[in-house]
Amino acid sequence: MNASDQTLQQIERALRKAASKFPAQAECYPLTDLHLQVKQESGELLVFDDDDNELTRCVVEAWIGNQSETFYDEVQPILIQALQAISEVTEHVAILKPYSYVLIGEDKETIADLMLVDDDTIVLSGDLMQGLGEDLDKFWEDLAGRDAR
Repeated sequence: MNASDQTLQQIERALRKAASKFPAQAECYPLTDLHLQVKQESGELLVFDDDDNELTRCVVEAWIGNQSETFYDEVQPILIQALQAISEVTEHVAILKPYSYVLIGEDKETIADLMLVDDDTIVLSGDLMQGLGEDLDKFWEDLAGRDAR
């Protein structure tokens, strides 16, 4: 599925509107993630916080009535592209870091982590902790080897 400029603009506008719900002047930043829910039948894109408060919604006309069985896989690169296009907004939302943009299904189950934002790290569609277990195992093996000498 390819995204038209109009589709990307609609998504970007919705993401900007959701980000505007967290003013930078706030005394205490909330601890939350942003959950993006795409409804295949209606083409709606909804954005929620962790407490299921709806921050914004829009209708992506190109997605209305899409019957593809791989719909959620197909929208992920489009959503990531939109997140990257407005990185000046998406990477500086007034939310306590780290926070994530998460694609959720109609039953609010997590489908994919689209983007994780931390102070010095931005991870797109991946796991920030990927490979951490192996790195820790190697560290402990190296440490144990030094103690034995």
